[in-house]
Amino acid sequence: MPKLKLCCRLALLFLIGGAAYVGVETLWRGFSHPSMFVLGGLCFVLAGLINEVLPWYLDLSLQALLGAALITAAEFICGLIVNLWLGLGVWDYSALPFNLLGQISLQYFLLWIPLSVLAIWLDDLLRHRLFGEESPRYCLFGHKLRL
Repeated sequence: MPKLKLCCRLALLFLIGGAAYVGVETLWRGFSHPSMFVLGGLCFVLAGLINEVLPWYLDLSLQALLGAALITAAEFICGLIVNLWLGLGVWDYSALPFNLLGQISLQYFLLWIPLSVLAIWLDDLLRHRLFGEESPRYCLFGHKLRL
């Protein structure tokens, strides 16, 4: 695929993911921050690339755990920059158990697991419907799924 076409696809997915992330966060917390659009777009693209880089038959549960790990890592890096370095105070998980510098927590890592499944599925659906890529197929606990 030509690089320009790939960049345009990733840019569109980034915009959709950023908007979705801000929407979910606004529903969850009642507000969001512009930096969350960037983080959300990046996380959506990263989650979507899991089964683009790794085989389709990789169990969806493992894809979800990998997605949650990628999102948590991106959230940690963003938190270091936005909250600790720039001092914007967009979020603070320091009151939650099992947090790291108040930027990530086990509770939110666990929340990212089902949200990663949704992101992976939505990315695959968009790639199929908008870009004519192959139909999504998954494996969950050894069973083949088609959505």
